[in-house]
Amino acid sequence: MNNDYQAKHSGGAPIGEEQPLLRVQQLSRTYTGAKRPAVDNISFDLERGECLGLVGESGCGKSTLSRCLMRIEDADSGSIWLDGQDIARLNARKLKAYRRRIQIVFQNPSASLNPKLKIADSLIDPYEQLVNGTPLQHFTYTSREAYLRQLLEAVELPAELMNRYPHELSGGQRQRVTIARAIGIEPDVILFDEPTASLDVISQGAVLDLLATLRTSLGLSYLFISHDLAAVHRISQHMMVMREGKIVDRFAASALMSETRHPYTKELISIF
Repeated sequence: MNNDYQAKHSGGAPIGEEQPLLRVQQLSRTYTGAKRPAVDNISFDLERGECLGLVGESGCGKSTLSRCLMRIEDADSGSIWLDGQDIARLNARKLKAYRRRIQIVFQNPSASLNPKLKIADSLIDPYEQLVNGTPLQHFTYTSREAYLRQLLEAVELPAELMNRYPHELSGGQRQRVTIARAIGIEPDVILFDEPTASLDVISQGAVLDLLATLRTSLGLSYLFISHDLAAVHRISQHMMVMREGKIVDRFAASALMSETRHPYTKELISIF
């Protein structure tokens, strides 16, 4: 493995170098009664504008990691630095500002959208809660409808969908709505936790292409988490492999087929 790459992406870049957007250091989380930590001393960096992929089988700790990064639940130890601020120790008031800068898209869009709310109401809620009139760089808020039209256009959905309910949309459309909701407040980082797992093959490919376009056009950084090695490889510049709570391999996506890969990575390659 390239030593410069290893240093840059292991949460330990040399002092004096430009710091990454997101730095995770020695993060651990153990549930009561568990035989092993769900997240075991994990460190990594996410650079600005990068898509960093995290792949591993179900139960390896990927979703626990994403919940800790979002502060949906707290890690037992370790630090999470966003632009030099350790958000693992933010109080409730300061945590609200952090939530504008990092968003998450989950696997099941049906569970992520309130079935009683129209799409318009689901899309506008993050803006009203976290932006509240602050100027945006890529989207403009001249009116509620104009703002919503921009969001739907960005994820390649027709504007008339804003007046429908989630059950009136296809699975692919619902996932695009959750993506629109995430980008609408212009965060720095978006965590994608198995975002294509519930979609058919055609919809998966279309959503991955959309995410690549949005990352470039909006200047976003992604942590893309999935058990699907092919999807992670397709969208990511760099990749990590997780097993039983630990990061066991990390590398540039172009080096996936290298003979230097960890045996577990090679095992995953053999079945995808």
